[in-house]
Amino acid sequence: MYQLLIFDWDGTLIDSAGRIVSSMQRAASAQGLAPRGDAAIRNIIGLGLPEALDALYPGIEGEEVEAMRERYSRYYLAEDEPPASLFTGVEAGLGRLRDSGYTLAVATGKSRRGLVQVFEETGLGELFHLSRCADETRSKPHPMMLEEILAETGHPVESALMIGDTEYDLEMASRAGMASVGVSYGVHEQQRLLRHAPQTVIHRFAELETWLEGQKNQIQPQAVGED
Repeated sequence: MYQLLIFDWDGTLIDSAGRIVSSMQRAASAQGLAPRGDAAIRNIIGLGLPEALDALYPGIEGEEVEAMRERYSRYYLAEDEPPASLFTGVEAGLGRLRDSGYTLAVATGKSRRGLVQVFEETGLGELFHLSRCADETRSKPHPMMLEEILAETGHPVESALMIGDTEYDLEMASRAGMASVGVSYGVHEQQRLLRHAPQTVIHRFAELETWLEGQKNQIQPQAVGED
């Protein structure tokens, strides 16, 4: 039975793709870089910012990377960016999962600064036992984020579940030997998620609770000697 639930943030709990795309485009324009379309930017959501920039602008390095990081962060945190809202059912659902005894964690491509801000904006920070951000460890799909969360919580990998909307989330889980659940309402289409063999793919957040309940209610094999 799963005890530790590890959530991606952007595209899984919060509908922030529009804000990320707009912020990246504004930052690139301010820095004089060639524009990138919405689809290209949505494709890199979930990666750490240096890895995302390398995918969008191969060869960018050094001071130019740092300048883009600063510009992107400034635009993303700006009040005039499109607001990002929680997906339907997330706040209440997370509360019920925590009250049911699950340990909740976040593994995100966001920076710590960015995660702290959205924790404050949404009021969800207190629901999570711990979190890991891309500027503190290795970026997805490297499994280090998950390995560090397992080490800190003391949970074995068999009791943990990664929930995310991108193939980076699910590949990270696979590389860590961890089960995963795909989220189809985020940025990567279902076919991409299925490449990494998730336990299931959900289409609304509320389906996660139902699926987890089904996992708990599965009939356990009868031990030898039991009547």
